[in-house]
Amino acid sequence: MKRTTKTRGIVAAEPPSIDPLEEFDPVSSSEENSPHKNDDANEGTFIIQDINLQPREYDEDSSDEEDIRNTIGNIPMNWYDEYPHIGYDLDGKKLMKPKQGDKLDDFLRRMEDPDFWKTVKDRQTGQNVVLSDKDVDLIGRIQSANVPDPSFDEYAPWIDWFSSEVMDTPLRAMPPSKASFLPSKIEKMKISKIVHAIKMGWIKPPQKPSTEKKFYMLWDSDDKADSIRRIHNHIPAPKTRLPGNAESYNPPSEYLLDDEELRDWEAKSDEPWKRRYNFIPQKFNSLREVPAYQNYIKERFERCLDLYLCPRAKKMRLTIKAEELVPQLPSPKDLQPFPTVLAVEYKGHTDMIRSISMELHGQFFASGSDDGTVKSKKYIYIYIVFVNTMENICLTCYFLVWEVATGRCVKTFKLGETVRWVEWCPNKSLSLVAVAVDSDVVIINPGVGDKFIVEKTDTLLAEPPELSNFISNERMVVAAQWEPFDQEKWDLGIRVMIRHFKPVRQVTWHGRGDYFSVVMPDGLNRSVIIHQLSTRRSQFPLNRSKGLIQCVLFHPIRPYFFIATQLHVRIYDLVKQEMVKKLMTSSKWISSLAIHPGGDNVIVGTYDKKVVWFDLDLSTKPYQTLRFHGNAVRSVAFHKRYPLFASGSDDCSLIVSHGMVYNDLLQNPLLVPVKKLRGHEKFNDFGILSVMWHNMQPWVFSSGADSTIKLYT
Repeated sequence: MKRTTKTRGIVAAEPPSIDPLEEFDPVSSSEENSPHKNDDANEGTFIIQDINLQPREYDEDSSDEEDIRNTIGNIPMNWYDEYPHIGYDLDGKKLMKPKQGDKLDDFLRRMEDPDFWKTVKDRQTGQNVVLSDKDVDLIGRIQSANVPDPSFDEYAPWIDWFSSEVMDTPLRAMPPSKASFLPSKIEKMKISKIVHAIKMGWIKPPQKPSTEKKFYMLWDSDDKADSIRRIHNHIPAPKTRLPGNAESYNPPSEYLLDDEELRDWEAKSDEPWKRRYNFIPQKFNSLREVPAYQNYIKERFERCLDLYLCPRAKKMRLTIKAEELVPQLPSPKDLQPFPTVLAVEYKGHTDMIRSISMELHGQFFASGSDDGTVKSKKYIYIYIVFVNTMENICLTCYFLVWEVATGRCVKTFKLGETVRWVEWCPNKSLSLVAVAVDSDVVIINPGVGDKFIVEKTDTLLAEPPELSNFISNERMVVAAQWEPFDQEKWDLGIRVMIRHFKPVRQVTWHGRGDYFSVVMPDGLNRSVIIHQLSTRRSQFPLNRSKGLIQCVLFHPIRPYFFIATQLHVRIYDLVKQEMVKKLMTSSKWISSLAIHPGGDNVIVGTYDKKVVWFDLDLSTKPYQTLRFHGNAVRSVAFHKRYPLFASGSDDCSLIVSHGMVYNDLLQNPLLVPVKKLRGHEKFNDFGILSVMWHNMQPWVFSSGADSTIKLYT
């Protein structure tokens, strides 16, 4: 018989006194202890059944931990992907992975095995486990968000474990402590610290949120929408070009391609960016006859690539006018005089004129050309041309209009090889012209000008110096040989001849007229030789050449020697025998070189269309690079008296520039192009080959491949 015990607010039942070792009959016990038996007697009570009626937990001697054969623990199983085993058992032996089939085996199991749909793989052991119906039902209830246990009643009536009646007396009647009536000292210290921090500004009270409502347009322009976008400072993509009349389905007739334009459009298939349109305009009678555009997907894809791959960045626009960027240069009218018009054209050559040279007095000039002959033999001519300069008028008038009355050929010298260079001796007391004829250098007395100077020159050169005590070097004997006196050549005007082992490209005189240098680009370490006319001796200024030498020049004042290779210009001191400077031209190939009469500035002409100005007192890098020509620059020249320099190019243009060099070292040179002269014609892709200034007047001469010499005044 059960006994119940009532307490205030709690109802409980005492368990029956049953011996657990006593034999238990579940049928009789269930009838006797049924909760529906004697309902009247049990009203208002809850009977707890005997615990022996519940299933025992340890009826089956098994546990989950003992069933676990893989003892690697809770680690990622992908660590064992590259190993043949999947873990270790309790004895420390490897658990080998089961044999895995291929996709064909999986397909056959899917078709033949009826339990394939409820077969899962155990990641701990790698085995395939077939789920029971109970497991499948459990998974289905979890997926459908139901209670996993189907026997659980989630809508069972609520059991009021505690009574809703409140007791009149508390469970304990302890008097309150004194500390509950006194303020806390620790809290006082904390509050004082917070107040001090607020006074010092370390803690700022939170700002009150604004009560104003923010309204904005839902559909607005891109500029005003940046403030509400998640990505700030958005740069909109450039918009595509709007279609024109050619894109119309019924374009005007002038937009349609004719047969010639269509052939030109098809010929540019390798260079489509040069086409006028990237499509062929077509004409249709109505819009319904227009077919689908075949390049639509391609163009949309390229547009997406442009938006995805091309970065966009904001650049600040400079509020600088274009006029402010251009330096304030003086007007060309203020820089006169300089040549502006073609005054005289000298004709007489029949082939390209490679070189011209002016006499020191400005009355004669010499020119060397490749005049053609019959068959394989060539005759090369050197013309001495007389120029009427009207010096008397120049001396008596300040402002004049010059006229060259006539130009006539005074003398002609025939030489049997190619004339590469012509250079007049700068000494006023000598009448000599150095001519580079293939691999020979010929010193000629032209016999023009003052007869006293002509006779004095022949007297000096008639008696050769004594060379009995001079022993020449073997390298020099092979490189250059002075020819002995020959009466037959003397009658032709040839006073001295020097034979070289390689073709001579250039001849240049020293300022005093005794030394002259020759350049042989193919001579390697013996490319440059300096000859002395008075002693008939030669010497090598360089033991080893650094690059392919193009041209050389003597400094007009100092004992310096300029050597121009393909890329650089080296300056050597002939007294100290050392290199002083190395000018970096930043060009690919140097063609010509000219030195300012003051000696502190140099201009370099290059085959890559540039004229480079160097200020030797400023830097070894270019002071300014002039890019006025459209083709290779063949020759550059300075005027000896006026602040002018000129450059001739293969584009048949002669650029005259104003180049003022100041005595004040703090003021940079002033370079202003003042005139572009055209008059020559191209011949075999060659234009102007040589440029020369008059020694007295602001006149410029130019010789070209069209076998003419032009004088601009």
